Amino acid sequence: MDSDSEPVRFDTKIAVLLRDDLEVWQRLNVASFLVSGIGQRAPEVIGEPYADADGTEYLPMFRQPVLIFEGGKETLTKAHERAISRGVALSVFTADLFATGNDRDNRAAVRAVRAADLDLAGMAVYGPRGVVDKIVKGARMHP
Repeated sequence: MDSDSEPVRFDTKIAVLLRDDLEVWQRLNVASFLVSGIGQRAPEVIGEPYADADGTEYLPMFRQPVLIFEGGKETLTKAHERAISRGVALSVFTADLFATGNDRDNRAAVRAVRAADLDLAGMAVYGPRGVVDKIVKGARMHP
């Protein structure tokens, strides 16, 4: 069998966990922000640039799927604690960030709150598949 036709199984996982009470526009916005830093922290997750048959070039994207989960506030809090204790690459989006309009104010809003008190709207993690699975345990796949 040709190795190009065999399914690719990654030993790492990218997962986004969103709070289940967010509006649709908030979910899309939060997920976009959360994954934006993963490629900087873990450049190996970025694939090669794309090009169409006309030669138009496009930006590279993640080389693996991004799995989106949802859960209640308590599920996010537990997942956040697990991610910190396991030392994986982690991004957070707090409810306070819906009221800010730029990166400087976003960072200040997160810095003003202790980790255990963050009002998490979402988080993203990247790490070994089994570790990420344990972090998002209790969450369900986003519909």
